[in-house]
Amino acid sequence: MDLDQALRIDPPDVPNVESTVEQKRSYEQWERSNRMCLMVVKNSISVAIRGVIPDSENAKTYLEYVEEQFKGTSKAHASTLILKMLTNKYDGVSAIREHIMKMSYMCNKLKSMDMEISEGFLIHFIMTSLLASDGPFKINYNTQKEKWTMSELIAMCVQEERLKVEKPDVAHFTTTNSKKRKGNRQGGKCNISKVPKIGENVSSGPYCKFCRFNGHYQRECPKFKAWLTKKGIPFNPDIGKKAKSD
Repeated sequence: MDLDQALRIDPPDVPNVESTVEQKRSYEQWERSNRMCLMVVKNSISVAIRGVIPDSENAKTYLEYVEEQFKGTSKAHASTLILKMLTNKYDGVSAIREHIMKMSYMCNKLKSMDMEISEGFLIHFIMTSLLASDGPFKINYNTQKEKWTMSELIAMCVQEERLKVEKPDVAHFTTTNSKKRKGNRQGGKCNISKVPKIGENVSSGPYCKFCRFNGHYQRECPKFKAWLTKKGIPFNPDIGKKAKSD
């Protein structure tokens, strides 16, 4: 017996003394399916929500009542999703793929509510949600004539994220230089007292560019490896090694 028969087929006439055996059997199957569907649907709804839905002995009619109750709720949910998309910004800590998939998920939810957003508009929306430090990446996208698909956007963003890991000097160049200029200037003059004197011992041992501590290289840093694992980026043991000349 099909358990969803009551949802697909209208209820047959109640059998009487003149009904055939086949008609009686068909009604019994529908009635059993109707009871099972009602039990499953009602048990799937919390008691608080179930109390505001009109009751019905017909499973199909009961589902129509549920749909009517949630029409207004879907509009409020759509407004919430749109607000989230407007305010959602990439934090730079979580994986960029995760951020893009979250934005795409909200777009698909709006599409199911008859509020479809084109893929091109969504891609522009995602690009504006990236960090200010991704300015060159955004400029590169805006200057291209070709439009990216969602798959291409994810691939490009993941590649950009990997390049930042493999070339930290390039990724942190602006912030590092600005901090040095701010710390070495007082009243517009260069602070000469902080410049190492000739003959002064300067640490030439291993230095980690990730955690900014001496004693080990970046490829050996446990914090760096943990960060790669969180981002879902494969570990490259050759990161930080100088290329050998031929």
